[in-house]
Amino acid sequence: MPQKKNQTQQAFVDSIRQATPYIRAHRGSTMVLTFGGEAVGEGFEELVNDIALLNTLGIRLVLVHGARPQIEQRLKQNGADIHYVNGLRLTDDQALAAVKDAVGSLRVDIEAKLSMGLVNSPVPTNSIGVATGNFVTARPLGIRDGVDYCHTGEVRRIDATGIHQQLDAGRIVLLSPIGYSPTGEIFNLSAEEVATAASIALHAEKLVMLVEGEGLRDSRRRFIHQLSLIEAEQILRSRRKLSDEWTRHLVNTIDSCRRGVKRTHLVPRRTHGGLLLELFTRDGIGTLVSAEIYEGLRVASIDDVGGIMKLIVPLEEKGALVKRSRERLEMEIEHFMVVKRDGMIVACAALYPYDGQLAELACVAVHPEYRGHGRGDDLLRAIEQRSRNMGIKHLFVLTTLTSHWFRERGFKNTDMSRLPLKKRGLYNYKRNSKVFIKAIE
Repeated sequence: MPQKKNQTQQAFVDSIRQATPYIRAHRGSTMVLTFGGEAVGEGFEELVNDIALLNTLGIRLVLVHGARPQIEQRLKQNGADIHYVNGLRLTDDQALAAVKDAVGSLRVDIEAKLSMGLVNSPVPTNSIGVATGNFVTARPLGIRDGVDYCHTGEVRRIDATGIHQQLDAGRIVLLSPIGYSPTGEIFNLSAEEVATAASIALHAEKLVMLVEGEGLRDSRRRFIHQLSLIEAEQILRSRRKLSDEWTRHLVNTIDSCRRGVKRTHLVPRRTHGGLLLELFTRDGIGTLVSAEIYEGLRVASIDDVGGIMKLIVPLEEKGALVKRSRERLEMEIEHFMVVKRDGMIVACAALYPYDGQLAELACVAVHPEYRGHGRGDDLLRAIEQRSRNMGIKHLFVLTTLTSHWFRERGFKNTDMSRLPLKKRGLYNYKRNSKVFIKAIE
């Protein structure tokens, strides 16, 4: 019994220590949190408590709720037809009445739950208020491809000044999936679009989407913990079949990242304490999408060729790397990832896929002045994640001077028989490079 108690105490201490840097980093930041109408039901009280905790920790919160199931329920009760075109509901006069009824009732319910949660949460206080209002200006979608969307609209403008005033006063801001025009009209909006527009207008540090299901998975059904902006775009453009919901999530995630939101988190809402686990633990439990996989690390572009050449030429002259012409590098630039610091490329690595779920890790280089700080490990993790997303099962590398570095990171010495036939034909016997391979799990 004492041993079990000690283990529990140690786990608690470790969790607090791990969370401390994130508490410090998030304090004073602005976050937009969006959830569907499905979340306002069983288990919502737990989410409310977590929201209250975030507010108490000094995080400026904007909540955006959906109402799709509530609206559809009212339409069915009224015997109205439900029409969707390109994933958007056609909002006629009858549907608009259902939207106003559902959204209004849901907003009141959420405000009530928030008020109750603030009192009954682990951090009770009377100082936290909830602000709602006409913060969203909208316009009609109009007639597109011959389809009149009636009262279905899109976000025109977010009153960022008004929202910031409420946040400055310590309030939580609650936005609904409706918007108002300067002429007094009401439009039915997508909650995801409202949340995305709000995060961009507010220059939010994070956009957090609570999603249904188990989360985003790759082609082998493995959970995807991190995606770069480019990788998210590739998934969206691929032939992989995504649900309408996940397509909407990725479209809005990509839009927010392109327009200045630093990070977007896709968090399975049914996970106990999922919001806290995502924000205050090292690995989180959702999918993080950002313009860069790691700080300062991204997929290379044609503009990086000159910087890569400056980095690798000295290593080529020493015989550590195979010589590459500028022309070859320009042709193969999409295979490279780089770490950039103050406009200077300080590390790079390349990934060359082959048939048979094999890929070569090549041209791993770190500037001498920036070695010993984990940049090589960051590159390797990024390359491995990129490999998993591509369905690669094994990475191989040819090296002459740094075999120990790869061995320390899980690569096993092997022979040429494990190499793809194409690579065997290009093997340079004068260099006598050692062959290492690593399984990607």
